[in-house]
Amino acid sequence: MKANPLITVAIPSLNQGRFLDAALRSVFSQPLSVEVIVVDGGSTDESHAVIERWRDRIAWFRSAPDNGQAAAINEAIKRGHAPFVCWLNSDDLYAPRGLAALHEVINSDLSNDVVYGNCHQIDALGDWIGRSRSRSLSARSLSRRNPIPQPASLIRRSAWEKVGGLDESLHFSLDYDLWWRLYRAGARFKRIKAVVAATRHHEQAKSFAFAAQQYTEGKMLARRHNASLPLIWHIRSQYSVRARTGNRILKYFSRIWRKYM
Repeated sequence: MKANPLITVAIPSLNQGRFLDAALRSVFSQPLSVEVIVVDGGSTDESHAVIERWRDRIAWFRSAPDNGQAAAINEAIKRGHAPFVCWLNSDDLYAPRGLAALHEVINSDLSNDVVYGNCHQIDALGDWIGRSRSRSLSARSLSRRNPIPQPASLIRRSAWEKVGGLDESLHFSLDYDLWWRLYRAGARFKRIKAVVAATRHHEQAKSFAFAAQQYTEGKMLARRHNASLPLIWHIRSQYSVRARTGNRILKYFSRIWRKYM
């Protein structure tokens, strides 16, 4: 761990050892000082061996059953001290200099509370299958979809703490809820055009294994924060859930995503 880290990076993980090394490598290759905190939910795969290989560079880690992803991320960020925070799921990656690009923008203007960019979509082997495009943030854009690819975001710690971090009762759309609460609290969002991260699509990812549940939770949050549910949610969910659970899951999802999302 470097002295005076600029960013606290929380990495929640559970039995994602086959991807964890690549995630950690993408963080530690960033040309800036970070403190990485790994919160493992009690993995039984090769995760422990991966963590041990990086042990001298990880600020803190634990491996034990916990209360879910949101609770684990909150725990990790509370243990950190850096002025900016983010989390990277253990099957995702940062692009070369991606995190540094986000930091450069958020650090250049004290009024920036959240900076976000775009994501590549990759498969289990790391091959490119598409792109997750960010969108300008407003009450309307939030009501219609999650406009921010979560791995491509960086948050000022003071803004994170103002809203109390993630809602630990949520399991699938915790980032979507966070954007709403930050927006309602007056946080300023800054969008950049760069591709700064990659989100990995594979059959064990929650967004695929629990596609219907994710949309159910997303709809609930849209109603909670917007007081009504735009029709686009019903249209999009029919295509997206079917694509994620179909026989040609990744290729079909990528095609539908680019057309309708």
